[in-house]
Amino acid sequence: MDFEYSPVQHAFYREFRDWLTANLPADLCLDDPADDRVASDRETFERRRAWQKTMHAAGWVGITWPKEYGGRGAGLIERVIWEEEYAAARAPVLPGSMGLNLVGPTIIHWGTDEQKRRHLPAILNADEVWCQGFSEPNAGSDLASLRTRAVDQGDHYVVNGQKVWTSGAHFAHWIILLARTNPDAPRHQGISCLLVPMTTPGIAVRPLVLMTGHHHFNEVFFTDVVVPKTNLLGPVNQGWRVATTTLMYERHAAGGRSHTAQIARLMALARRVPVDGRPAWEHPWARQRLVQLAIDCEALKYTRLRSLTRQLRGEPPGPEGSILKLTGSELGVRIADVAGELLGMHVLVNQPSDVVPDAPRWFNRVLAARQYTISAGTSEIQRNIIGERVLGLPKG
Repeated sequence: MDFEYSPVQHAFYREFRDWLTANLPADLCLDDPADDRVASDRETFERRRAWQKTMHAAGWVGITWPKEYGGRGAGLIERVIWEEEYAAARAPVLPGSMGLNLVGPTIIHWGTDEQKRRHLPAILNADEVWCQGFSEPNAGSDLASLRTRAVDQGDHYVVNGQKVWTSGAHFAHWIILLARTNPDAPRHQGISCLLVPMTTPGIAVRPLVLMTGHHHFNEVFFTDVVVPKTNLLGPVNQGWRVATTTLMYERHAAGGRSHTAQIARLMALARRVPVDGRPAWEHPWARQRLVQLAIDCEALKYTRLRSLTRQLRGEPPGPEGSILKLTGSELGVRIADVAGELLGMHVLVNQPSDVVPDAPRWFNRVLAARQYTISAGTSEIQRNIIGERVLGLPKG
């Protein structure tokens, strides 16, 4: 593993950092972009779409996408540099991130030439913002139990059913949808993947508001929704294979977020927040908890680098994807727990104060951290994958 950038990679890093410094509007920056990864209102959403268009025009969107599809054709190291510098700049999550990170790569892998021509340029330029219609009320972790039906009507399907926990559906133009096309087939067969415009008659979106007050998730209902067969992604009844591709990208992204900045900020707060009449940092228990978080964060970083090294060598994916997802989301919960202990009553106030200027960040962390152990595959599912497929343990 070589930790030094090549001259080309160093030039890429400097170019992107300088471009962000010169072009990123200060009023788009956030203390913790993950807390507002779906815009809180339409005006913010449209401003972020404009920002993505600016980035695309400058060649900073779709870094690793092939050039033939409008990307930059850069390598994995450049993607890592891009992610690190973008996060360091406190830039907002791009509104097209679902399309850029999950849907676009899936279309590149499974799509027809016409689907690629139709969707990929629009995804890059934020003309198409996507959501993901996989989970259902009785098919979350056990996704193969989904019951949304797509009935063959010759040249089209008629879709009926419900999806839930659909991030950003209220802003999305398109949805990548899993539906059962053969109810008589085994559970993991008979599922197909469809690309559906959200303006299609019969689609209804209803908000699910988090306890933070943020409207992030939605329920999506399908009533006699007509979907042309030209919108089928991949082979009919082979949607599970298509979905596996999407989930692979999703779990990589879910485990890729660094907690370093949050832990550093907590350490800074510990030097000013009083506990029993003196700064929290002067208490051994506080230092121990914070240092343990920093150690865990470093271990996660090197696991991420090990995964990157495998990819650079052209080796097949290892267990790091599930390990990153599991440890990354569980570390987020532990950070929230320590924040609650450290800040005490201050963590329950969703307003900046003299003691905690970024109090809304910690309010959101404490209330929202648990959701990351559920999204993109629950911690229980990841433990099963690691136990059964990596360690060879018997199924429970």
